[in-house]
Amino acid sequence: MDRGGIFAGDDPFAIARAWMAEAEAREPNDPNAIALATVDPDGMPNVRMVLLKEIEDDAFVFYTNYQSKKAVEIEASGKAAFVMHWKSLRRQIRVRGVTEREEGPKADEYYASRSLKSRLGAWASQQSQPLSSREHLMAEVAKLTVTKGTHPPRPSFWGGFRLHPVEIEFWADGAFRLHDRFRWSRQTAQDPWGIVRLNP
Repeated sequence: MDRGGIFAGDDPFAIARAWMAEAEAREPNDPNAIALATVDPDGMPNVRMVLLKEIEDDAFVFYTNYQSKKAVEIEASGKAAFVMHWKSLRRQIRVRGVTEREEGPKADEYYASRSLKSRLGAWASQQSQPLSSREHLMAEVAKLTVTKGTHPPRPSFWGGFRLHPVEIEFWADGAFRLHDRFRWSRQTAQDPWGIVRLNP
């Protein structure tokens, strides 16, 4: 299989990290933005932008409110998918897999690294629930600033998800719409990868 250049290597997570590093140098805003897809109990899909915070050796990690619609849907199915697309590089990565919570020391560490306003915002926002006004939300943040202080702990309802992929597709734009696509797939997150080139 003629898989060289930007597609070369035996570790898809290493390839993803290399592409991310290139995007961080080129993309003007949020090179780690992903469009995260879930499904509700009726099978109706939902998709929204979130920020990918880490590419581990065997998983992709992002954080959210566990009471949000995305988290509720992830917990119900145990699965999720995302795509990250970089216009500056003319590349994208698609990922599908199984999920698990990240609510231990790594979640605490990431939460502590956020700005104080973001940490208080995590406490104040009842994510995905109706909100009467922005003023109400800001008043809640102000109240929590007094009660939680400058070192608020991570809320029990806020943490991460780790997505262990069973499929990763790397795509790069080609002339005349003849794109390059390579799909890495496996039956479970513990199995070895199989790699195929796909038609554009």
